[in-house]
Amino acid sequence: MRKLDIYEKDCHSYSIYLEKDFSHLSEKLKDLHCEDRSALIITDDIVAPLYLSDLRDQLKKSFRHVESLVIPSGEKNKTLSGIEKIYEAAIQYGLQRKDFMVALGGGVIGDMCGFAAATYLRGIRFIQVPTTLLAQVDSSIGGKTGVDFQDYKNMVGAFHMPSLVYSSMHTLSTLPLEQYASGMGEIIKHALIHNPQYLPYLKEHRLALKNREPECLLETIYQSNRIKKYFVEKDPFENGDRKFLNFGHSLGHAIEKTADFYYSHGQCVAFGTLMALSLSKGITEEDLSEIESLMQDLLLETRCKKLDHKAVLSAMKMDKKQNKAHLQFVLLHKICAPFIEEGLREEELEAALARFMEE
Repeated sequence: MRKLDIYEKDCHSYSIYLEKDFSHLSEKLKDLHCEDRSALIITDDIVAPLYLSDLRDQLKKSFRHVESLVIPSGEKNKTLSGIEKIYEAAIQYGLQRKDFMVALGGGVIGDMCGFAAATYLRGIRFIQVPTTLLAQVDSSIGGKTGVDFQDYKNMVGAFHMPSLVYSSMHTLSTLPLEQYASGMGEIIKHALIHNPQYLPYLKEHRLALKNREPECLLETIYQSNRIKKYFVEKDPFENGDRKFLNFGHSLGHAIEKTADFYYSHGQCVAFGTLMALSLSKGITEEDLSEIESLMQDLLLETRCKKLDHKAVLSAMKMDKKQNKAHLQFVLLHKICAPFIEEGLREEELEAALARFMEE
């Protein structure tokens, strides 16, 4: 249906495929020469009953041997002890350096499988088969892998590019409303930092997106993938412009941790996005009101439950992306004109938190 190729230093790194179901996967795997290789599917106990059997059947057409590991779902299991379970399964099934791990699930599974693949036998190949909207538009692309450590999000990780990303549209039909909305948090973020035509498209098609109309959803995922491709190719290891993809994440991650993962990741990004917009002097109140309305139409909340401001700021300062000397924030000069701000005062941050939290 759609394809994007990711390049690193002008060399082809991997391809992203957007397909209607798993039926074309074996065809897309031909270039990876899997015939004599084994694959270990990593998935969770929510996704497994829905899609594991179908994916295993498809992979058996390409791989010599296919095994699977089902782990408990949820961010609370995204830990080093969770990675140990993947290592144990890889050893049990005799995975060798030329074999593959396959991530079947959302962002948590993708991050864990990718990190395990990056570190098992000093690095083996892995394939992303994202089943959530958020994973399809964001986390499956770009090679960021990792786990949480002592409740600090993605504190331990590695850059490890997938060999293939295969996004199947049919998996989005079973997404709970909260997880579907979570993907919209990242989609709106993309539209705010790059491609001036994208935000008007989202505004025009908000009802179709809310109703998960397939053609509109496919185009939206494709456009978000193009934006992620742009930043990943320009800055693979986040030393420069790729940091703009963290728009909404500084306070978003801190809220996620302080609220003990009460909210989904994309919902926290949405809260952080509104707060970052309110801190961006080039953004008008009219701009902010329009984004807030768009979020509500796309099933996102725009007011966070009351949290201790000091706890949120403390969590933000511990974020791995922060510069110890200055608080680093991605803000906007205007829509699609991001920049790094290092001069924000804590009082400004507290005002932003207060504005978008319930009394």
